[in-house]
Amino acid sequence: MSALFALEDLHVSYGKAEALRGVSLQLNQGGLVTVIGRNGAGKTTMLNAAMGLLPARGRVKLDGVEIGSLEVEERCERGLCLAPEKRELFGEMSVLDNLRLGAYSRRDRGVDRDLAGVFSRFPRLSERRRQHANTLSGGERQMLTLGRALMMRPRVLMLDEPSLGLAPLIVREIFRAIAALRATGVSILLVEQNARAALETADYGYVLETGEISTQGEAKALLDDPKLVASYLGEG
Repeated sequence: MSALFALEDLHVSYGKAEALRGVSLQLNQGGLVTVIGRNGAGKTTMLNAAMGLLPARGRVKLDGVEIGSLEVEERCERGLCLAPEKRELFGEMSVLDNLRLGAYSRRDRGVDRDLAGVFSRFPRLSERRRQHANTLSGGERQMLTLGRALMMRPRVLMLDEPSLGLAPLIVREIFRAIAALRATGVSILLVEQNARAALETADYGYVLETGEISTQGEAKALLDDPKLVASYLGEG
């Protein structure tokens, strides 16, 4: 079976410094793949390059078709969506308006139905639909980021550090939401520093170190890898 989404031999440079060197990974339909690694490993760079926000060498494929020459908006229209690490919400706009902006490129009539679905999935967003985004808690902002991404009806949802800065109780809630999204058929590429939570949620994992994939395998196997436990999972 060919992968729904794939990066092949991806290279990204900042000036003379190469941030990614030959990164390759794949995500199958309905799968949840995670990329773990320390700060500075190149995880966010990888997602931004896949989304077309950074110039890159290599191939980005969706449905086996090279999309590396497409603009960001065209990638979105084909079903590739990024929920960024910094969330990038419109703070002076309401929760409802932020969600509607997620559907700006859609041309179908199902926006209201999908809004209802987001509010059903994240009841707190429904309660705060008229509030400005900048008045939300950290966990609520992350829910809004996920909800806005879902309004695009993504086929591949790339999540950049969804647990960043959140309390442990909220982190567990966010990861439950991610697992529930995957159960709806959305294919997810999860970049995350919380290696244990990511691997416990994912099917397959990659370890990115200083711009290169150093290890990969089934998520359950990586959880039992002694070297990985020592390096990334010791606090779990």
